[in-house]
Amino acid sequence: MARIERVELKMVDLKPKVVRTDAIQSFVSQETPIVTITDSDGATGTGYSYTIGTGGSSVMRLLADHLAPRLIGRDADQIEAIWHELEFATHATTIGAITSIALAAVDTALWDLRARKQNLPLWKLAGGAKDRCPLYTTEGGWLHIAPEALVEDALEAKSKGFRGSKVKIGKPSGSEDFARLAAVRKAVGDAYEIMTDANQGFMVDEAIRRAERLKDIDLAWLEEPLPADDIEGHVRLNRSTATPVAIGESLYSIRHFREYMQKGACSIVQVDAGRIGGITPWLKVAHAAEAFDMPVCPHFLMELHVSLTCAVPNGKYVEYIPQLDDITTSRLVIENGMALAPTTAGLGIAWDWDAIDNRSIPEFNRDIR
Repeated sequence: MARIERVELKMVDLKPKVVRTDAIQSFVSQETPIVTITDSDGATGTGYSYTIGTGGSSVMRLLADHLAPRLIGRDADQIEAIWHELEFATHATTIGAITSIALAAVDTALWDLRARKQNLPLWKLAGGAKDRCPLYTTEGGWLHIAPEALVEDALEAKSKGFRGSKVKIGKPSGSEDFARLAAVRKAVGDAYEIMTDANQGFMVDEAIRRAERLKDIDLAWLEEPLPADDIEGHVRLNRSTATPVAIGESLYSIRHFREYMQKGACSIVQVDAGRIGGITPWLKVAHAAEAFDMPVCPHFLMELHVSLTCAVPNGKYVEYIPQLDDITTSRLVIENGMALAPTTAGLGIAWDWDAIDNRSIPEFNRDIR
């Protein structure tokens, strides 16, 4: 039995390569906690999570002061037991983003360690449903981008074999949103998918109104139309429109997902391993969604989610947003618009440790033994 002997903590701040705006915010920074766990066999596993600009210092203090010390001496292969122990140890701050982001960095490191020791890629270890998944792109669809640029980006993505493009909505008037989406639909034709994302920007009356206005564009989904804690509003919206309602990036508990699915408040599940608390709860949500006959189209983290989407039978799409290029030497492998599951053992992410060391914020570096 190999026990955990060392936990190393770092955080790097990654700036987006393009301007990212949506209905309620700008994504200007990705604080990226990185956890490396070493066991008594000398094997290591590295995991990570992220913020979109705030909370990183709190995540790192939670890891350093409360979570990482509890790992020392534990059997590294008891991932489920460790996850529940850490969740209980922080029960006063759950359910919430800071705790879930911290748990995710630990949990993904433990899964990476297990997969490396078994010499298996994560997608096989976690289920092995398929070895590739279709991609859609978000990077060319931000809210500030002019309609002609939206069209150009969607046509380029289509030419590369991508299956769809996401366009942010939430302009002051529904007519503006409609005009932008109609221009893209006219250019790409009927077979190409158009996803939309309101980033929780509407109240329920406006969401119902806009969904009705946009129905003729035949959208793949309407993502986060309402505040994430308004479940009843999502029920009303989902019943009022044929457009699938997608939720998940702002949910932090498997029970939140259960309630959405049980009440018929969504049609598509976008569970995010970096926000739900890691791979352990991600898989539970994905399997629950399968029982409700719902597809899983995870939010962000394409370098990790390609493996998880391929692990489960109802994994439908991977969202293309490159963000780790500056601190990794591996790249997402794409063939004809399909993301290929990594073949190397572990998460399939090759970290550039020199780049990480150069970018890491010294005050958050910890070596816990």
